[in-house]
Amino acid sequence: MRDFRKYDIWKLGHQITLKIYQISTNFPKEEIYGLTSQMRRAAYSVSSSIAEGYGRESDAEFKRFLTISQGSASELEYFTTLARDLDYLIEGDFEVLNDEVNKLKRSLNRLINKI
Repeated sequence: MRDFRKYDIWKLGHQITLKIYQISTNFPKEEIYGLTSQMRRAAYSVSSSIAEGYGRESDAEFKRFLTISQGSASELEYFTTLARDLDYLIEGDFEVLNDEVNKLKRSLNRLINKI
């Protein structure tokens, strides 16, 4: 049986999701159905799409879901910028997240091009 957890991009996406959940607990309560929810959804969508695509057991389907993950990562990149600009994220947290999301996007791009 194939295991999506072996992919470093899945692991990185999962770690980013855990950080987003932790950091977003400090966002204003009025954002619970707004930015907090959207940011968390974009974060977990990256790894869940990798897992779903991998489970399809065809390279074409896996590649399609990796592309979906790439879109979610770009969405997350914007949400981190928005959270910083709204002063919900401190600059240090933003820089760490932004670097990790960009690393994830580069890794996804390499894997998509490889398949």
